[in-house]
Amino acid sequence: MGSLRFFLIISLSWIFFPPFTHQLQTSQTQILLQIRKHLEFPSSLEVMDAFDGDLCNVSPSRNMTIACQDNVVTELIIKGDKLVDFKGFNGFPILNQTLSERFSMDSFVTTLSRLSSLRVLGLISLGIWGPLPDKIHRLSSLEFLDLSSNYIYGQIPPKISTMVQLYSLVLDGNFFNDTVPDWIDSLTNLTFLSLKSNRLKGQFPSSLCKIRTLADVYLSQNEISGELPDLSALVNLHVLDIRENKLNSVLPVMPKGLVTLLLSKNALSGEIPKHFGQMNQLQHLDLSSNRLTGSPPFFLFNLPNITYLNLSSNMMSGTLQNPLSCSAKLGDVDISDNKLTGTLPSCLGSSSDKRMVKFSGNCFATDLQHQHEASFCAESLAGTGKSRRKEKLLIVAFISGAITVIVLLALGVFFLYRRLCERTVQEQPVPPKAVQENSPAAVPSELLANARLISQAIKLGAQTVPVCRSFSFQELREATKNFDNSMLLGEGSIGKLYRGKLENGTLVAIRCLVLSKKYSVQNLKVRLDVLSKLHHPHLVGLFGHCMEGDGLDNSNVNQVLLVYEYVSNRNYRTLLSETYPEKVLKWSDRLTILIGVAKAIHFLHTGVIPGSFNNGLKTNNILLDEHRIPKLSDYGTSIITEESEKHETKGESTKSRRNLEENDVYNFGYILLESLVGPIVTGKEETFLLNDMASFGSTDGRRRIVDPVVLTTSSQESLSRVISITKKCISLDTVSRPSFEDVLWNLQYAAQVQASADAEQKSDSAS
Repeated sequence: MGSLRFFLIISLSWIFFPPFTHQLQTSQTQILLQIRKHLEFPSSLEVMDAFDGDLCNVSPSRNMTIACQDNVVTELIIKGDKLVDFKGFNGFPILNQTLSERFSMDSFVTTLSRLSSLRVLGLISLGIWGPLPDKIHRLSSLEFLDLSSNYIYGQIPPKISTMVQLYSLVLDGNFFNDTVPDWIDSLTNLTFLSLKSNRLKGQFPSSLCKIRTLADVYLSQNEISGELPDLSALVNLHVLDIRENKLNSVLPVMPKGLVTLLLSKNALSGEIPKHFGQMNQLQHLDLSSNRLTGSPPFFLFNLPNITYLNLSSNMMSGTLQNPLSCSAKLGDVDISDNKLTGTLPSCLGSSSDKRMVKFSGNCFATDLQHQHEASFCAESLAGTGKSRRKEKLLIVAFISGAITVIVLLALGVFFLYRRLCERTVQEQPVPPKAVQENSPAAVPSELLANARLISQAIKLGAQTVPVCRSFSFQELREATKNFDNSMLLGEGSIGKLYRGKLENGTLVAIRCLVLSKKYSVQNLKVRLDVLSKLHHPHLVGLFGHCMEGDGLDNSNVNQVLLVYEYVSNRNYRTLLSETYPEKVLKWSDRLTILIGVAKAIHFLHTGVIPGSFNNGLKTNNILLDEHRIPKLSDYGTSIITEESEKHETKGESTKSRRNLEENDVYNFGYILLESLVGPIVTGKEETFLLNDMASFGSTDGRRRIVDPVVLTTSSQESLSRVISITKKCISLDTVSRPSFEDVLWNLQYAAQVQASADAEQKSDSAS
């Protein structure tokens, strides 16, 4: 299977990315040589020693492929000879099996990520060991990733969720020992997923069911437990392999288009459902070594394309339908080691060159030397019935006990509540302002009014995220050279933005936020702590803050310095104005950026209570790092300024929330508009709406106003989808504006359509 998968990846890559003969950049050559050194000079790369020309021209072999396009490496596949030994590895290097103790996974991936144009990466059987670092996501252009048969352990890095170009993810034969990630549905283009032969545990991820593009899923030989969800939504799924896990549910609804379904060696129970009879594409079905009951349904044997059927080692009983019709294509049948009785149907009666049948270990009246006595199956069934009755009695006893405990707890709470009420009546009420904020046992009245924020801070604080750091004014003054103009990055409506360098060398961005009124320091600290814990791949991270008067809790301030991570590349608006060919953003690039920002905004609306709205959405607040991964800046000011609660205290919570969300939707609509037509001069937006929006309705109109780069790199369907949602976002009729969830869905749909169109175009050009 490994060799076949390797061959398929090479074949696909040659179809999608035909080799070019451009001269490889010197820096790229140096990176390849460094990768060879990191991998401790594997034999598959010995050709580099003897080859003194352009490495792009090295002939691909079974163990190595290098392909280039436009002077950069786009494909790298290296296959070694270090086979995985699953018994001896405990997280430390093993002589002649793994790379040596000198190997550093972090340094290796850092070097690898400098090949930022890679689309195909295969590093197979090379003895790579250690946890896979998050920075693997820097390879944001990857479409095929295969790290199989190595010694990689720990969790699958969460930031892989940002690698939205991935079509194929293969991590077979490693030692990943966390759960199958629930963020997997972020990979909306994924068609091939293989995580088999690891140590993954936890529940089967229901988020997997949201990836409609999936065609092949391999999760066998792990420790996945619990129930299988309804999988019928995976309409393109052809192969599902979850053998040798710990699944203990009934068989769920399956996609009708499945070709191969392998579920053996689990603890699945119940009868085989009738909808399996509608799986007309099914060729291979293996349900062996489970706890399935009932008699084997007749329709399985006569599915039009079935070739292999294995129901052995279950708890099936009763008789087979006789006469039984078997499909002409059915070549292998195994119903052995069950509790089946009666006569074997004629189409299963004898093995031949066309059909191999195994039926030993039952109680059939055929081939008696390999069958149990009829009493064996009868006793087993009786024992099963008794055990089921015992299970029912235990369940009834458990439920009765639980109800008793709940009633007693309810009574206890009731009497305790009455006593507290009586005590409250006896005491004189104390006005809220009488509580002293400097009393060690007191809760400040201002914070009592923000109980929801405190609750959220506690909830987020349960995560392993440090509390928002408090910087001194002296630290930030030194970091910005006394706020020198040379360090000024810009000035907006909410204050000036400076670049700074902390004492430890960390680059930061410092926003001087001017507040409309004075706030207590203690109140602001709670809010800033919440804001600092809003972690998302597409949000600029907040490191800390600095307040006037060095942040004494009993003081009030109207200015805060916010210290953010520094994002080195330019903003989205600048890149939309780019005319240099190598830096121009194609339509697919713009969609990737828009989807990332939309996910961040959706998180701000729903990931904190109360939600963060009015997030300063505009193209120059979208920053892009060196890998063009977007990050939204200057978000969350509504959390600091109490804007969210201000609307909710008027008794219009739901309506106000909707209005606030619509403001973000409207502003994001302008970001979509500028992605279509290019930057609009500030202050001219309304003029554009009045004079040019109607032009989107005709082909000639689009040619006149849409950015030529967008026109030449987009498919008609993808472009039309985004134009449609843009119009809705900036509609003057607020009722017509979509929810942000709708906006995100439409963008993801447009990206999928565009990816399919791009793939077809590559295929056509290759042929």
